Amino acid sequence: MLKDGLRIAFFGFLSMAAASICYGQTVGSARMPPDYGGVNVRVAGVFVTPVANAPFSATVDIVSKQKLPDGSFNIRTSIAHIARDSAGRIYNERRALVSPAFQGEPALLSAHIYDPTTHLNTFLDPFSHLARQSVFTGSRQIGAIDPTLGPHAGGVLTKQEELGEQMVGNTRLQGTKKVWTVSAAMSGTGSGVEIVDQYWYSPDLSVYLIVQHDDPRTGEQIVAVKDVNRAEPDTSVFAVPARYRIVDENPAP
Repeated sequence: MLKDGLRIAFFGFLSMAAASICYGQTVGSARMPPDYGGVNVRVAGVFVTPVANAPFSATVDIVSKQKLPDGSFNIRTSIAHIARDSAGRIYNERRALVSPAFQGEPALLSAHIYDPTTHLNTFLDPFSHLARQSVFTGSRQIGAIDPTLGPHAGGVLTKQEELGEQMVGNTRLQGTKKVWTVSAAMSGTGSGVEIVDQYWYSPDLSVYLIVQHDDPRTGEQIVAVKDVNRAEPDTSVFAVPARYRIVDENPAP
């Protein structure tokens, strides 16, 4: 469960920065989203699975807490807006990490639109006003994390347990805990490290509503979905803004 100092007040809402792409799936048949995508200079949000017939929009709260050498804590927060329509199109964004004292919405850094019908990926860059588009043709799951490169680099999955179920509002969540062990030779600290991840999954929405990542080297991050609206999102959410220039990044024939 969430630690007291980092609890996010999203209980009483309902309806997370990455899940597997499963073309043509409905909510009931969707595979589980991938593992947490990492910290470093960014905190991954919630990847919205592009499944049909389960529209919603929501806000994602992100909290990062890192203990500094002097014993103090560097706490940063952010939000993101996510959405999915009945056709399975998804919208996801990443915003800057800011101080908890920051007022307003953090700056938008990037946004991703995906259409599972056409397999078209669109990546929006708000700084250059470019919309980079390409058709996904591979078989590898979009959002899948390579554990040798991400936050679990050098680690081995040594434990996995089911945490049971809990209700958040009217939504049932299924919990899973994973422990990754990084040897002293690989941790960069001179001693072994255990990375603990907790996932609370909503079968109804096919997304993780809560992700908690705890690594002694980088601190603790919590990603939580709140303010879920099950109405159909406006179609403009999934359109390229008028001021953006579309760049075709598909390989030449």
